[in-house]
Amino acid sequence: MWEAYSSIRQRYSRISLQEERELIAHAQKGSQKKAEELVLRHIGFVIFRIHKKAFPAYVRRFGEDLLSQSILILYDKVKSYDLGYKDKGGHPKPVRFVSYIWKRIDGFIIDSLTKEIEREKQQESPDWERFDHEDQPAQHPMEDATIGSL
Repeated sequence: MWEAYSSIRQRYSRISLQEERELIAHAQKGSQKKAEELVLRHIGFVIFRIHKKAFPAYVRRFGEDLLSQSILILYDKVKSYDLGYKDKGGHPKPVRFVSYIWKRIDGFIIDSLTKEIEREKQQESPDWERFDHEDQPAQHPMEDATIGSL
């Protein structure tokens, strides 16, 4: 699966902060081509985070889904990136796009894997309604008694 993305990672190498900010500015003005280029340049980072956060067995099982959904997150983050961000002192503070997205990507990976694991646990748990209740032993008479009737 990851072989298909290795050519993308080789073709779209890392760029400078200035080039990155120019791509973001054009993408925010509506250039779909610039948004796609920015996302393609960060696929390697997303793949790295998936491998960093997930056990290899989960990467094999859910890696493609995590990557495809992460790409949608990248497009959303391009729109919300603040090119005019300033520090507490009011000075311009340019932030690399990977610094802006990494917590969101990591959180998404963890949340998605948690949901998948929970879904699998629910499928593995026995369905107690399938069992015939007549086969179960009768309750002890004292179990039905209330405190007031004792």
